[in-house]
Amino acid sequence: MLGLSVGMDVGVGVDFGTSNSTVAWFDGRQLHYVQLESSGPIMPTAIHLNRSYQALTGVAAVEQYVEENRARLVELVPEILGVEATSVGDGSVKDAHGAPENARNVIYGPLVDRGLPGRLFQGLKRLLGNVQIERLWVFERPYRLVALITPILLRIRESVEHATRKKLERVHVGRPVNFEGRESGHNDAAIGRMIEASEHAGLRNVRFYPEPVAATLSYLWQARLSTPGVVLTVDFGGGTLDLSVIRYDGSQFEVLATAGTGLGGDRIDRLIFKELLFPLLGKGESWSRIVDGHEITTPFPFDDYEEGLLNWAITHTLNQNQYKARLTTAIANGGPAAVKFERLKDLINYNYSYNVFRAIRQAKAALSDTEETLLDVPELNLLVPFTRRQFDAMLAGMMREISELIEGVLADAQLTHADIDLVIRTGGSSQIVAVKTLLEGGFPGKVTVHDPFTSVAGGLAVANYFGYEWN
Repeated sequence: MLGLSVGMDVGVGVDFGTSNSTVAWFDGRQLHYVQLESSGPIMPTAIHLNRSYQALTGVAAVEQYVEENRARLVELVPEILGVEATSVGDGSVKDAHGAPENARNVIYGPLVDRGLPGRLFQGLKRLLGNVQIERLWVFERPYRLVALITPILLRIRESVEHATRKKLERVHVGRPVNFEGRESGHNDAAIGRMIEASEHAGLRNVRFYPEPVAATLSYLWQARLSTPGVVLTVDFGGGTLDLSVIRYDGSQFEVLATAGTGLGGDRIDRLIFKELLFPLLGKGESWSRIVDGHEITTPFPFDDYEEGLLNWAITHTLNQNQYKARLTTAIANGGPAAVKFERLKDLINYNYSYNVFRAIRQAKAALSDTEETLLDVPELNLLVPFTRRQFDAMLAGMMREISELIEGVLADAQLTHADIDLVIRTGGSSQIVAVKTLLEGGFPGKVTVHDPFTSVAGGLAVANYFGYEWN
């Protein structure tokens, strides 16, 4: 077992999350959370690059991207890669300068949005374990993933050093039990990229530590439990679900098992969008148009719009004539469906997907405290009743996934439900009532909530202070 002993002067923990990041420092007596944004310690893990490759991070990055794409018509044009010249005939035909006539063939590349003011990247953590993706194109330049992450980590380092008034010498950075990715070696690839980006950002002596274990340490340090036991921690965040089983005895602890999967709150938000709002935007409706002199009526091709709607950072790409022309025709058909298509057209034209997801997160949070709420999107004149019963039905499949993961980690620890003395739920998605109900049903009277949005950063700071390592 590991134990608490005298540590370094200050311990620092960085929770680099899929959706948001937080940072904490620990002086051996108290945990402190770094103010990463003017509104608090939680910063969106986002970066915006304009055409001059100047970077914005956090809230500023998101706000800049959303605003610059409002009411902007997107016209995709093929990128010109070069011009290929070939001689015509046998060279006997001369032009005015006595040179052979040439045919010039323009070589085209993929379609690009020439008017795009800036690129936004969020959720880059999801790509770290994908060994097939080394670079992403940013306008005319290929950017390594490492280069896109570095400015975010640089801001974190500078914020910590400003808060502690100390040069950052050593830091613990959180990692999911399993990074997203299916290829063998995806965890090693993700860690390697994080190490390189950290070094470029001036973060030295980086140690990676499992996020659910860190959340457990945060709780154990603050709770100061007087009796030994076994704790199951369920860390359900924006991008991943991570579990750990730990045996503790006073200041001593031993990690018995860990587990993790790519299931998070972002996936839940997209599910709500599809189930609750897609029918109000025209999904399932029909449309009529004239083809070869005949009127035909078919289902509206809503599938062509779905990916752009569910990924708010690329919704602006739907603002092209090929998509808007269909909506104009469907609206002209009139009838009740026209209202839905008009709403979809407004969403695309004014880049309102981000507003929709913000409303979804607010409604989702409200259902943790009430049986019914309203999903309010004033930009689209939408006020949609949303009940906990509806939400529970949407989540049924995910709850089965969580239950199976819990059974698996208990089996790995060679324990049963009865052997667990305490269950810690943490992470924003752990606030969902269906998750609470699942855990209370499996471990009645043993479940407690702990710092849903900051527990991992706090535990990482504690681990850094005491010098805990993870193999």
